[in-house]
Amino acid sequence: MIVPRSRLLFWVALVVLPCGLLIVAQPGAVLFSLAPFGALIILSAADAFRGRAALESINVWLPAVLRMSKDRPASLDVRIRNEKRTPGTIRFALVLPPEFQSDLEDTNVILPKDHEWSRFAWNCTPRRKGVFRTDSACLEMASPLGLWFARKRVAASCEIRVYPNLLSERKNLAALFLNRGAFGLHVQRQVGKGREFEKLREYLPGDGFEDVHWKATAKRGKPVTKVFQIERTQEIYVVIDASRLAARAAGNIEQPRAARPIPGSVGQAPPMIAAATERTSVLDRYIAAALVLGLIAEQQGDLFGVLTFSDKVERFVRAKNGKAHFSACRDALYTVEPKTVTPDYEELFSFIRLRLRRRALLVFLTALDDPVLAENFVRNLDLIRQQHLVLVNMLQPPGVGPLFDGSEPDSIDDLYQHLGGHLLWENLCELQKSLQRRGVKFSLLDNERVSVQLVHQYLNAKRRQAL
Repeated sequence: MIVPRSRLLFWVALVVLPCGLLIVAQPGAVLFSLAPFGALIILSAADAFRGRAALESINVWLPAVLRMSKDRPASLDVRIRNEKRTPGTIRFALVLPPEFQSDLEDTNVILPKDHEWSRFAWNCTPRRKGVFRTDSACLEMASPLGLWFARKRVAASCEIRVYPNLLSERKNLAALFLNRGAFGLHVQRQVGKGREFEKLREYLPGDGFEDVHWKATAKRGKPVTKVFQIERTQEIYVVIDASRLAARAAGNIEQPRAARPIPGSVGQAPPMIAAATERTSVLDRYIAAALVLGLIAEQQGDLFGVLTFSDKVERFVRAKNGKAHFSACRDALYTVEPKTVTPDYEELFSFIRLRLRRRALLVFLTALDDPVLAENFVRNLDLIRQQHLVLVNMLQPPGVGPLFDGSEPDSIDDLYQHLGGHLLWENLCELQKSLQRRGVKFSLLDNERVSVQLVHQYLNAKRRQAL
């Protein structure tokens, strides 16, 4: 694409206007008057051809896969190839998805002489997790005589993987990630009898009757005792609800985002994105907390796995350990989005019953403030509660709490809102008692301390040897 510059318009006005006046004043001097005009046309056409040819030899290269973290500044490594190695300056604009925020609309890149490759960084900040693609970039370059702008859109394919931002979560747990001296979290020797069978031996005075292996005793004709050991690698699973209730905002943390332009064709007025609202959903908080819990389990030498569900089981990663396994869990979670469906707890618990044979710690992150869903959850919980250690957690909804706990209402509407929050809080208390009678602990998590509370639950379970 060729666009005239103001310099060309200046020369056209400088040549055409005097020639036109001369033709009007001296009709016999037509050929003499048209000669400068023809020369300008030939010169501008040649300049346009040369400018377009110079731009055709310039291409853009982006990395095939790029990894970023949500709400953390990052940069794209952009490389420009100048095959003819001619010096010059180009105007560059990258077409990013609307979920990315960048202070740059375009930038000028100097192509040095006798250098084929030029390299620079394009700064941006992703505002959502997931997989995004950028497929093109826009280039603009002045012709050799400066009469034209040569423009083109080039292919620049790059897959951008935006992971959950664990920086803020790890700041709350900074002491646990230290490994110096007496600070931080260390694998410690556990005391107690343990639950994993090791061997049989003859009965010794002082052994408890609950440890006697009665079948072996009857077979050998003398008392035989079972010996247990502490489990070294326990399985920890985080079960994440990705249904309709997980799409709600996590607390009152919405922040407005100003309108910004989308890079389009270089030199044109870029279209604007209307002002949007940055929102962190309940599912985003669950995913970040699950990954932090996986890091802690790795430090403790346990096996960590994840499971997501909605109206069916969506993702399942069996419990393992190691950096490669943590990357697999992260890759399985960062693309999960909430669905507008009702969770199917019956299918979920049937799946767990069939696939998880070994006793494990199951940390549920779901929403049970809907009475129908809570009843369905409790009814189907009997399939797994005796085989596994179950911890049920949900993010505390805003405004849910005792009626007289907090600020006084300013109006009748506030009073009714507080009353509704109190009734919902009572229902959750009844649910907690119902689950407690079944040996399941239910907790309401604070939005700002989700990861801290989950880690404390996990460490308390290990300390009590509940598994």
